[in-house]
Amino acid sequence: MAAVTSIMRAQQIVMSRLNELLEPLELTFPRYEALMLLFYSRAGQLPLGKISDRLQVHRASVTNVVDKLVGSGYVERVRDGRDRRAVLALITAEGRLVARRASELLNGADFGMAPLDAAACENLYASLTPLRAGAGDYELADAPAAGDGQQRVSSRGVAR
Repeated sequence: MAAVTSIMRAQQIVMSRLNELLEPLELTFPRYEALMLLFYSRAGQLPLGKISDRLQVHRASVTNVVDKLVGSGYVERVRDGRDRRAVLALITAEGRLVARRASELLNGADFGMAPLDAAACENLYASLTPLRAGAGDYELADAPAAGDGQQRVSSRGVAR
């Protein structure tokens, strides 16, 4: 129970810090995550369902996040040329600028992890790796080494 409570409280603390950093850019961390998926996608666009799958959140949550990004001018909704039923989120030029600025802010603040240093973050990551692998985020053989700075996508499309 102590470990679970600590993880949950740490998540609240870090999320609060990240949201505070991002607030001047009209972003929250969930909006930043969605924006970065679009930023790094090949065409700068993804179906809302794919965003939902990659972020491992309910589709209704993605709809809300995309609505807010559209309202800020960072994303546009467009129809998929191949499937008129599908709606795509498309990052705008302003969205690309904000994504870069937000990344600079978050990196400059070590993603809210103070007072943990790089070694402590690597140890924390290594401690949580088996838990995430057990949930299917990735297989342990495919897990990135602590500190390699690489974000990979599992066979389920889950970013890690």
